[in-house]
Amino acid sequence: MTFLVVLACTAAVVFLLKPAIKKAPAAWYVSAGILMVLYVAGLQGWLPLPAPVRSALFLLLQKGTLAVALFAVVMFIGALPRDSGPRKHLMPIRAELSVIACILVCGHIVAYCLSYVPRVMGAGSVNPFVAVGLAVAAAITVLLVVLGVTSFNSVKARMSKQIWVKVQKWAYVFFGLTYVHVLAMLLPSALGGGAAAVQSVAVYTVVFCAYAVLRVARAKRESEGCIKDPRSQARQGTAS
Repeated sequence: MTFLVVLACTAAVVFLLKPAIKKAPAAWYVSAGILMVLYVAGLQGWLPLPAPVRSALFLLLQKGTLAVALFAVVMFIGALPRDSGPRKHLMPIRAELSVIACILVCGHIVAYCLSYVPRVMGAGSVNPFVAVGLAVAAAITVLLVVLGVTSFNSVKARMSKQIWVKVQKWAYVFFGLTYVHVLAMLLPSALGGGAAAVQSVAVYTVVFCAYAVLRVARAKRESEGCIKDPRSQARQGTAS
């Protein structure tokens, strides 16, 4: 349930701070970067952090909860009907939210590289679920870099619209692999009877399945609309 609480709070904060994020996105990128660096410094013992701060950062950054919550907001913005109020309000900062999430998730990547890489290198065998999770994480990292870089407006402006759209469609693969990664890393504990892991698997499954249902439903509605009125495709523009 922790992820649902973080997701709800993240959605509310993003909705309220939309004007500030749109006005000065660079300030939010820098803030996310500083937060990530401070956490890594604290994780390595280079910077002493108070216990409450360390616990909060462990939950939000090391576990990737805040980054995944932001990615979920980005996902649902794209899945909502084009004329819905929340989509119209948040669509102007969707790219900015993606960049912030990409920066924040770097803390998760660094923390688990420091934890898992030595363990994998020194172990004779690795849990199959963990092996899958790590392999998927490598693919996610590549997509993260590509999608994150092309989400910057300065980069987007230098790309043709067709190429940019094709690149951004890999976001669907990114979202799907993120779910697979989360599932693979949680399943060993869940199958071992870990209540928290079972609950997390259920929550993430509900969230990602809800997104899939909404996105397919939107695509179906728009497809039917284009069949009824071919000119509507030109008016709607590209899917997102």
